[in-house]
Amino acid sequence: MKIKRAFRVFQRNLTVYTKRYKSSLALNFLEPIIYLAGLGLGLGGFVKEINGMSYISYLAPGLIASSSMFSSTCECTYGTYIRMTFQKTFDAILVTPVNIEDLTAGELMWGAAKGTFYGVIIMTVLSFMGLIKSAVIVAAVPMIFISSLIFAEIAVIVTSIVPGIDSFNYFNTLFMTPMFLFSGIFFPLESMPEFVSKIAFFLPLYHLVNICRAFSAGEIYAARWDMAWLAAAALIFYPYPFRSLKRRIIK
Repeated sequence: MKIKRAFRVFQRNLTVYTKRYKSSLALNFLEPIIYLAGLGLGLGGFVKEINGMSYISYLAPGLIASSSMFSSTCECTYGTYIRMTFQKTFDAILVTPVNIEDLTAGELMWGAAKGTFYGVIIMTVLSFMGLIKSAVIVAAVPMIFISSLIFAEIAVIVTSIVPGIDSFNYFNTLFMTPMFLFSGIFFPLESMPEFVSKIAFFLPLYHLVNICRAFSAGEIYAARWDMAWLAAAALIFYPYPFRSLKRRIIK
């Protein structure tokens, strides 16, 4: 794999995105804001303080994490599948000097970058709204990138094995939705049965939520083990998208 050729794949995806970013940006921006308004303001009026903070302040950092997760995952599931299967973009790319490893690396880079981009957008908006209490939250950006890379890696693996685009419904319903609901975004997992917390420990979103919440309060040291978990997971998952996507394309 050559970084320069992988970057060309990334650059191609970025160029296409800049031609239609307005509609994509609106959708990815509005969804967390709707959650913030509907739950943070609506439900928050009935919920007492959680860990010494208002419910909307508790909710806000988790939405940074979920925004990056959904952006990178959607890009490397539906986006990658469409480029591979319907648009035949991969076929066109692979007749150039770019090989499958370069192509996979470019897709992962693009998914991680897009997840980071949307995470930073939501972070900025919430900061202007006064819901992020510490400027230390900026230091969370590298961890958002690493976690977005993990989500991209998982998404590419799934994309390489699904028989059709409709099969992503199983992935979204059985994996994405439970992770979204049970990673500590909306309520502390301590209020749930112990086995829920044990399962959540293996979910990357859980650790990113902990990082964003700790950094938003200016407490970097509190999230040290979560940062270590994400770094290790990114390295462990990294080889598998290359192997699985190569099998899919050659088949």
